[in-house]
Amino acid sequence: MLKLLGDLRGFIKRPPVIADGSVFRVHVIFTTVVLFTCSILVTATQYVGNPIQCIVEGLPTKPVNTYCWITSTFTMPDAFLREQGVNSAHPGVGPETPGEPRKYYTYYQWVCFALFLQAILCYFPKWLWDLQEDGLMSTLVMGLHFGLGADKEKEKQKKILVHYMLTHIRQHSWYAAKYWMCEFLCLVNILVQIYWMNLFFDGEFITYGLRVIGMSTEHQDDRIDPMVYIFPRVTKCTFRKFGPSGTIQTHDSLCVLPLNIVNEKTYILIWFWYLLLLVALLFMFGYRLLILYNKTVRKNALRYRHYRLITDDVARAVTNKLSIGDWWVLYMLGKNLDPMIYREVVREIAKKANN
Repeated sequence: MLKLLGDLRGFIKRPPVIADGSVFRVHVIFTTVVLFTCSILVTATQYVGNPIQCIVEGLPTKPVNTYCWITSTFTMPDAFLREQGVNSAHPGVGPETPGEPRKYYTYYQWVCFALFLQAILCYFPKWLWDLQEDGLMSTLVMGLHFGLGADKEKEKQKKILVHYMLTHIRQHSWYAAKYWMCEFLCLVNILVQIYWMNLFFDGEFITYGLRVIGMSTEHQDDRIDPMVYIFPRVTKCTFRKFGPSGTIQTHDSLCVLPLNIVNEKTYILIWFWYLLLLVALLFMFGYRLLILYNKTVRKNALRYRHYRLITDDVARAVTNKLSIGDWWVLYMLGKNLDPMIYREVVREIAKKANN
């Protein structure tokens, strides 16, 4: 398992050529790695023990464990309000009250698969963008992200780059639109996953993090731990078998779920991380709209990375002459080219575009 986690670490290395934005990379790379790591940890029984251990008298343990894991376990919701050790053995575990419905837990069989699917969905926009981008940015950079090298060769590559930008002017709008659609897909993915996880946990996920925060402000005697309520550590299971005379015998058992210690921490991490990611994506789309409709914002964004190297006049001239798609390609080149080379490229494009 440690070797597999080490392989995931190499997944987050910075690529030699960047063709996307920072928030996009955080969504499709870092979030994917986090979800894959959580999926692996959930299945790592050598660290948390067996996923379920049931206590029942007079029956072999292994068949009961298997049965309760397959068919699900339950708690009594009113038992969370009882005094532990007096009226309930554990939070949610106590004598059944007539008319009180049971709360069944079936999700834990699917957590590792759910996390794996979430990781795939987070990575999907990158796979789609790589398919659409088709290596254009790597082709344009041509090794110019390093300032070292033969001057003659660098001059030749700069001329090729400037010639390409000028001869393909107003031909990159679809390139930019496809990337922004992939960014929008990230936002849709987060919203859909939050909605789906809320269904997965019977409507408990959306308020999960808020309740965990609110619990810390309550008095110790009045607390109902939402992590224990959604991810109980001890539950009940009913096992039935035939007796010697053919009558049905019912056995109640207590089941310990050590895996829920990992699950509760995993999903509180996901809750806060998805909240931050959702806010970042919303801010990013607000910024994208400003870029799309405001030339001043585009001009300032072009200068932001190399503010002292690109003058205001040059940035304004380039912004006014290039379409939004051409501007976006030039903006992304600024993340890859050597600063001095980038300054010369932008100046040359500004000079020739005005002729």
